[in-house]
Amino acid sequence: MIIIWSIDKTKKEPIYQQLIRQIITSVQHGELAPGEHLPAERKLAEDLQINRSTVVHAFEELASLGWVERKQGSGTQVTQAQWGNRQPAIYQWRSLFSSPLLKEDPYVTQLKEQKNTKNNLDLYTGDLSEDLIPDFNFSAMTWEQMMHEEKYNTATGYLPLKEQIFRHFFQNVSHKGQDILITSGSTQGISFLIQTLLSPGDIIATEDPSFLFSLPLFAARGVHLKGIRQDQAGIECQGLEELIQKNKIKLLYLNPNHQNPTGQTMSLTRRKEVVQICQKYHLPIIEDDVFSELSFEKELPSLKSLAPDQVIYLGSLSKIFSSSIKIGWLFAPKPLINSLANAKKTMEIETDLLPQLLATAALSQQNYQKQQQQLTTKLKTRSHSFAKLLGAYKKDWQFSPIEGGLYYWLNWQHQKLTRNDWQTFLQEELLVAPSFLFSNDTSSMRINYTRLDEKKQKVFKQKLATVTQRLKR
Repeated sequence: MIIIWSIDKTKKEPIYQQLIRQIITSVQHGELAPGEHLPAERKLAEDLQINRSTVVHAFEELASLGWVERKQGSGTQVTQAQWGNRQPAIYQWRSLFSSPLLKEDPYVTQLKEQKNTKNNLDLYTGDLSEDLIPDFNFSAMTWEQMMHEEKYNTATGYLPLKEQIFRHFFQNVSHKGQDILITSGSTQGISFLIQTLLSPGDIIATEDPSFLFSLPLFAARGVHLKGIRQDQAGIECQGLEELIQKNKIKLLYLNPNHQNPTGQTMSLTRRKEVVQICQKYHLPIIEDDVFSELSFEKELPSLKSLAPDQVIYLGSLSKIFSSSIKIGWLFAPKPLINSLANAKKTMEIETDLLPQLLATAALSQQNYQKQQQQLTTKLKTRSHSFAKLLGAYKKDWQFSPIEGGLYYWLNWQHQKLTRNDWQTFLQEELLVAPSFLFSNDTSSMRINYTRLDEKKQKVFKQKLATVTQRLKR
């Protein structure tokens, strides 16, 4: 590669920090691609006219921050996975709150640019297909009526909506000492928890792979993510306990129902084991349950119901109503809810009244339960049809049955794929979520099967066949 960095020895900024800053900038701007090798230490030191030990120092810090990988005999290369888990250097933390240091993964940028092309098949998006979204009737409301309802909109949310959420989702959970905070979707809830409970350098544990690794907001806050392997029953308890013993874990984030991205559902036995471990070490749990309304069969008890005071519960209606109506909530002990409400007020962030009114109207309708059941029936049918289609590729793509939610997780059964291999999907206009967005793995993918009606399934089958043959070559 052509050296695009320079060192100014008259600056007060240490030389190794100058080099770190310039390499991070090159990665963010796409000048250094994931998997690309950096110059050899000796060569780079000669070109920049600095000591080799300075280059080694910079490379080692970049490796500890997740920007590069160093292997004996293979040199130093840009990390291929976990883009959202890359950390800013400690001397950059002052600017964390004024401007984002981390941009989205370049593959996602490419994918978004391609979404508007005519022949693309978008199985990356995390929304239901429009033909599946339930159709609710909303009564007309005058401006005067809306102003009247404004008085019921408290610091924690619109009171009638909170009542509906309690009635629909928490009938079997103790409400004693608990409260709800309405948010603009569950991701805003995660953001509030980070800002309220975590400081730069803190560690949050989660499943591996996990949706959290795709969010740049963790790295942008200087918060570290640690992944724990999961099997068919959920997160592995031995790995969880070992991580707790070796690190000062502040929070455990779990997505037990139809996990994003794998689609797996944690067993009841495993849920109880996880709760016992977290109670033993006094570790709070964030339970992200945004897919609860998309279960094919009866839901298992939530972590929140098993340990009300141990668990911070995240819920959302956005997966049913689509992301155009962002309504989510946090269900947690009252002191925490009050702290989060104060944080919202301090940051001058409000959850608009209108989507809260629409959500309240939908949950209040007599046919809500019927609409929700009809949706899950359609999803189950579409899921079975998709699984049948995948049967023709079982020698190439391995997958497990799902019990609800939006996603299937497909594992490539041949050689290890690289980031460059995933360009094949973009070239065929098949938009999926590669596993490197969610973990260190680069040979799996997440697919939103709900967006495949009968006609699109035929298109998908053709595109997948083409991609598969190209990858096997």
